[in-house]
Amino acid sequence: MRVHLVDGTYELFRHHFALPPRADSTGIEIAATRGVVASVLGMLEAGATHLAVATDHVVESFRNALWDGYKSGDEMDPDLHRQFPILEDALRALGVTVWPMLELEADDGLASGVAIAAADTRVTQVLVCSPDKDLAQCVTGDRVVQVDRRKNEVRNEQGVIAKFGVAPSSIPDWLALTGDAADGFPGLPGWGAKSSALVLAKFDQIANIPDSAADWGIPVRGADRLAATLAEKRELANLFLDLATLRTTADLGTVDSWRWSGTAVDFRHWAVRLGSEALFDRAQQLAEEREVDELR
Repeated sequence: MRVHLVDGTYELFRHHFALPPRADSTGIEIAATRGVVASVLGMLEAGATHLAVATDHVVESFRNALWDGYKSGDEMDPDLHRQFPILEDALRALGVTVWPMLELEADDGLASGVAIAAADTRVTQVLVCSPDKDLAQCVTGDRVVQVDRRKNEVRNEQGVIAKFGVAPSSIPDWLALTGDAADGFPGLPGWGAKSSALVLAKFDQIANIPDSAADWGIPVRGADRLAATLAEKRELANLFLDLATLRTTADLGTVDSWRWSGTAVDFRHWAVRLGSEALFDRAQQLAEEREVDELR
C-alpha cells in the first residue's frame, strides 16, 4: 500500500499563479481550486488509493506567537486567501480526506500523517507531495520520500543529503542556522547553507556543536566568527530550531480512513460551480472502475 500526502497550500499557490483568473457564477475566483481538484483527481486516476490533503485553513499558527516576524496572511492576494475553505469543501465533495490545520500548519499535518503511515506495517511507501524544504525532515530511506509533482522529481534520503548536505534528521537544525525566508525567520548572521551543512554533517544537531571552532576538527571558512556567533546567539538558534521542527501530534485518524471510496453526493454541484462537469464524469468513471460507490 502506498500513501500520498499532498500539500494543499502549496498546490493552491502554484495553481493560482499558473492559471488565468476564472470566477464562478457569483463572481468568486475559483481557478486555483479547479486546478487543484483536477490535479488531485488525476492522482487518483493514476493509481493513488490512500490520499490526504493538508491545508493552512488559517495561515497563522502557534509559531506566530513564538516569533513576531513569522509568516502570516497579511500580504496574501485576497482572491487566493478566499479559496482555502472553497478548496477544502470541493476536495471533500470529491471524496478526498482533507486536513484543514488551525493551531498547527499544513506541514505539521503532513508530518503527522507521515508518522501515522510509517507506523503502519502495511504501508510500503509514503509519498509527501511537496517540494517544501521543511518537509525534507520527514524523509526516511526510500520508504518516505518527497515528490515535486511540478518537476516530476522524487527525493529519497540520499537525495536530501545530496541537495542539502545533511541527513533529514538535521534539516531543522540546518534551517535554524541558515534561516527560512519563506517562513519569516532569518537564521544566524554569517551562517550560510554551505557552512551549516559542513558543521552539521559532523555534529548532526546544533546542541552538539562546540562553542569553540578549535574543537570542530573540520576546515570551515570563517569558523572562528561562526562559532562566536553561535555561542552568543545559541538561545536564538534554539528558537529557530523550534520553529523549523515539524510537529507530528495531529490527530488525523488511520491510514484506512484516508482511502478514496468515491465522491460525495454534492460533487456534481461542485463540478458545475468549477465550470467543468467533466470532473464529475471522470470521478464517476473512476468509481465504477474501482467498484466503489460513486455517491456517498
